[in-house]
Amino acid sequence: MTEYTRILEGAHTGEPAAIQSLFELVYGELRQLAADKLALESAEHTLQTTALVHEAWLRLGADAQPEWHNRGHFFAAAGEAMRRILVDRARRKLALRHGGRATHLDLDGIDLIQDADDDQLIAVNEALDRFSAVEPDKARLVTLRYFIGLTLEEAAQAMGISDSTAKRWWTYSRAWLFREIRRNR
Repeated sequence: MTEYTRILEGAHTGEPAAIQSLFELVYGELRQLAADKLALESAEHTLQTTALVHEAWLRLGADAQPEWHNRGHFFAAAGEAMRRILVDRARRKLALRHGGRATHLDLDGIDLIQDADDDQLIAVNEALDRFSAVEPDKARLVTLRYFIGLTLEEAAQAMGISDSTAKRWWTYSRAWLFREIRRNR
């Protein structure tokens, strides 16, 4: 049993020391993931790294941690939490400032979203929701790559799959999402 797994189990049972250890253990990694993700967002965003990490921690359960099977399970959930936070913020911003109107989406750079605007973020999120209904594991890989910013190798390790499987899934997922977004435009 790894240290992560031991701490995750203790946090699930409500041990205060384990919850504190978990937060200390993952905080640096979550902060780096959030910083990397926010660095790729458009210049208009106002969310700070620390705020994203803290909001994700709260959505993960804070002091009432659910049962995590391992490090990969925890970071997959953290990725999903960050994804939802960013998408929720983008939707609120579009609803308030832009009246929710859609703009052109260019998916040529889906694996590098350096200039992702709110419309693109929402379009990818909606397509990913549909994708997760038919291919949940592949959708999880996309979440780790697109919304967290993990490399393909890091995402494969977090999911417990081989690099070659991750590459096949990533290629398939990109094609599926591209087709789905184009169909719904």
